Amino acid sequence: MLMRENTRVSQSEHESPASAAPLDGWTPVYSGKVRDLYVERTDAAPSLATAARVLVVASDRVSAFDHVLEPGIPGKGELLTTLSLWWFDRLTDVPNHLVADHEQVGGTVREIIPASVSGRAMLCRTLDMFPIECVVRGYLTGSGWKEYLESQSVCGLKLPAGLQNGDRLPEPIYTPAWKAPMGQHDENISFERTVELVGPTIAAELRSLSLALFQAAGAIAEQAGVILADTKFEFGADRQTGVTVLADEVLTSDSSRYWDAEAWRTGTTPETRMASFDKQIVRNWLSAHWDGAGIPPELPTEIVEQTAARYRELLERLTSA
Repeated sequence: MLMRENTRVSQSEHESPASAAPLDGWTPVYSGKVRDLYVERTDAAPSLATAARVLVVASDRVSAFDHVLEPGIPGKGELLTTLSLWWFDRLTDVPNHLVADHEQVGGTVREIIPASVSGRAMLCRTLDMFPIECVVRGYLTGSGWKEYLESQSVCGLKLPAGLQNGDRLPEPIYTPAWKAPMGQHDENISFERTVELVGPTIAAELRSLSLALFQAAGAIAEQAGVILADTKFEFGADRQTGVTVLADEVLTSDSSRYWDAEAWRTGTTPETRMASFDKQIVRNWLSAHWDGAGIPPELPTEIVEQTAARYRELLERLTSA
């Protein structure tokens, strides 16, 4: 999420920084579908390319099918941030982009994150981001299921015959996507294409790290009775050392599919098997009430409340296990 200005957090999600709320001492430099980025206000022109650290603020906005929907999900920004921080604390085998959010001034500890966004913001170092969305799938669902029905493959990777929606794959698969320039859509790519984009060493490292993180996180989630069906990771290079660093949000309800393990084990249909802890409720409602043309309809109160409740339940399950 922290990048040179000619790379991206989610460039297809880019909006004007003017849409980000003002923060004392900070200048907005990016506003996406969910997150806003700020750099510290100095005499120099604000820029992610020159800033050493950046404030990543998660909003309550919710998106689906490349559209920001109304209304937002109350408390969503804090839930996502809390979950990311919880996962970063556990995935310590890979360095991440977090930096200390307080500093010692004389004998006083000063909080760096403004109080108005406390709880839903992370202070991070800027990185040179790789233009790869590192997707790992452990179960067959979503766009992967649709592709499987047509070709018995997912992102060009052949899978066994006879799989059903929601089935566990023989082993997790790595299906990267290219982070497209602003105004364009991301696209699934082959591993060979990632080699062309970032070179063979980094391409292999991104795949290896992503699969290892998925396996570790899946085992932790399983202890809480939760299935991690799929997720995406993003990485960047430390500007001083070149070391590959885990960045962006990690394993949140927005970037991952989480299912209830007991429902998956006992369910008889995809709907009952895949009781989700993510925004699938929003996607399902929108698919049933919108044809994709024009402005999406406003989300009804019950859908907003159900989504917020599932986000909270996931956090409670994981953190109390």
